Amino acid sequence: MVNNNKISVITLGCSKNTVDSERLMNQIKLNNLELIDDPNMADTVIINTCGFIEAAKEESVNTILNAVALKQKGKIKKVIVAGCLSERYKSDLEKEIPEVDAFFGTENYEGIINNLGGELKYELLGERFITTPSHTAYLKISEGCDHPCSFCAIPIMRGKHKSIPMENLIKEAEFLAGNNTKELIIIAQDTTDYGKDIYGQKSLSNLLNKLSEIKGIEWIRLMYAYPSQFPDDLIDTIAQNPKICKYVDIPLQHISDNVLKSMRRGVTGERTRELLYKLRSRIPGVTIRTTFITGYPNETEKEFEELCEFVKEIKFDRIGVFTFSVEENTSSYLLGDPVPDKIKESRKDILMEIQREISTEKNKEFIGKKLKVLLERTEGEYFVARSYRDAPEVDGEVLIPVNGYNVKEGNFYDVEITEANEYDLFAKLINT
Repeated sequence: MVNNNKISVITLGCSKNTVDSERLMNQIKLNNLELIDDPNMADTVIINTCGFIEAAKEESVNTILNAVALKQKGKIKKVIVAGCLSERYKSDLEKEIPEVDAFFGTENYEGIINNLGGELKYELLGERFITTPSHTAYLKISEGCDHPCSFCAIPIMRGKHKSIPMENLIKEAEFLAGNNTKELIIIAQDTTDYGKDIYGQKSLSNLLNKLSEIKGIEWIRLMYAYPSQFPDDLIDTIAQNPKICKYVDIPLQHISDNVLKSMRRGVTGERTRELLYKLRSRIPGVTIRTTFITGYPNETEKEFEELCEFVKEIKFDRIGVFTFSVEENTSSYLLGDPVPDKIKESRKDILMEIQREISTEKNKEFIGKKLKVLLERTEGEYFVARSYRDAPEVDGEVLIPVNGYNVKEGNFYDVEITEANEYDLFAKLINT
């Protein structure tokens, strides 16, 4: 083994990739190799790529080319490419960018470690080198996806749904709690399918309740919950367990029956509404986040108008909007890309403007109310915190004037909301 090998890991894409990189980085450290942040100072650069949509693929390719350029200048010795893009296009990439030393697919920790001259420590795969602030960590509970969504290439890259055994997840969460993690963010391609393959039934509620028993874990946040066949017992668990944030991220993609059918989402507009009203009625104060796609091939102006009216009707707490991206080897690929990019972007902007007004209205409802927040960092004249309503990186924040308060990052505090805009809340600390 080369003991002076300095290794930099670049992570692109989603939070699932973040977890993969953290597991790999821990294995690198276990093999006494040096991890560094700056790829310009590394001997080896490992790029964990994303291949989900066109923009992500372009970013991944550009990052690879930048690393190759550093190698050609003699600044680094080795470039390794891993992750979704490499899983999906390995043979093409090998032909197009032969300067890369090795290509690996998703979760091929052993292959990468062996390439570095190390040995995989199987018994320690649940341990990670945390790259997020230590008080918040992602917990990936399954890999792959069984849903046949027409626009999505994840099953091609990640395979069928595979749940991680509950005892492994409990052990991993205990490791995270031992490293000062207070908030677990539950992620997967579809979190609501958890357990069906190894326990014969959906078991997310059981998992969440067990995770909530771990000492030190105070918040558990649920992301990527698929809307069709949403487990009914999960609603009660979110409502009744005080450690589980009253927050559900539930990507809907559309509301028009015509579009949903073509998307192969396995749910109708009516059933979508029933689920959303059920969540609101049975989980008082629940925050619902969703995502939509504009410019899907059969989305006409009529279907888009239906989507706009739906957003106005439901008044989501948070939404994200993506424009349709043609993905080869998916069923929607046969539909082509008939909606011009200009119209896709225009529809996206219209939806976000509708949501901006809704978000402003909802945020102002919190003025004068008290919230528990997790203090993240200091920026200029403000402490930056998040409430149960805010997932990191994708939602708003709670800004608290510094004012000489003696507080600590990574701790929870009670605040009173004093002002609000369309994105953030402003607050003052109480009982401090």
